[in-house]
Amino acid sequence: MNFLELAKERCTTRGFTKQKISDNDLEQILSAGRVAPTACNKQPQRIIVVRHPDNIKKVQKAYKTFGSECVLIVCRDKRSALVRPYDQKCSGDLDIGIVCDHMMLAARELNIGSVMVGLFDPEIIRKELNVPEYIEPTALLILGYPEKEFLSPERHITERKPLTDTVMYEKYIEERADLESTCWKKL
Repeated sequence: MNFLELAKERCTTRGFTKQKISDNDLEQILSAGRVAPTACNKQPQRIIVVRHPDNIKKVQKAYKTFGSECVLIVCRDKRSALVRPYDQKCSGDLDIGIVCDHMMLAARELNIGSVMVGLFDPEIIRKELNVPEYIEPTALLILGYPEKEFLSPERHITERKPLTDTVMYEKYIEERADLESTCWKKL
C-alpha cells in the first residue's frame, strides 16, 4: 500500500480485544518512533511501554484505556528541549506528535489500532510510574486489535475539510466565519 493509502486507513480506535500484540510487532512500532524526525535530532522522546495488568490499572487512573493491554506513555525529556529564540516556542510537543504519528501508522500497517490521547492527568502518570520531574508525560498511545472493524478510508471525503479550506499559497487568506472549527462546540 502506498503512503497516502496507509494514511487514509489509519483511524482512531476506541475499543480493543484482549488479543496481545506480539513482541515483534511492538518492536516494529517502537522502531518507527525511533526513526521519526525530531528538531535538530535531539530525540527527546522517552517511551514507557505498559503491558502488565497492574500497570494498565495505574494508567487508567489518569485516563481510560478502552480495554487495551498495551499503552505507550510517550514522554519528553525537558533537558533536551530545542527552544525557538524568537518567541520561546519549544519543539518538544511537535517532536512527540511526529513520533506518535510514525508509531500509529506503523501500527495500522500491522492491522493494530491506536488512539493518541493528550487529555490525561500527567501527575497521576508521574506518581504511579515513578517518572522524574525532568521527564514530561506528553501523550498516551493506546494500542490493540480493534473490537470493531477499522473505519472506512473513504470517510475522509465527508469528514475532512477540502484542501481549498486549509491550504493557502504565497500568503495567508483570512478564514470565513462559516469555516470556524466545531471541535470545541461538540464538547
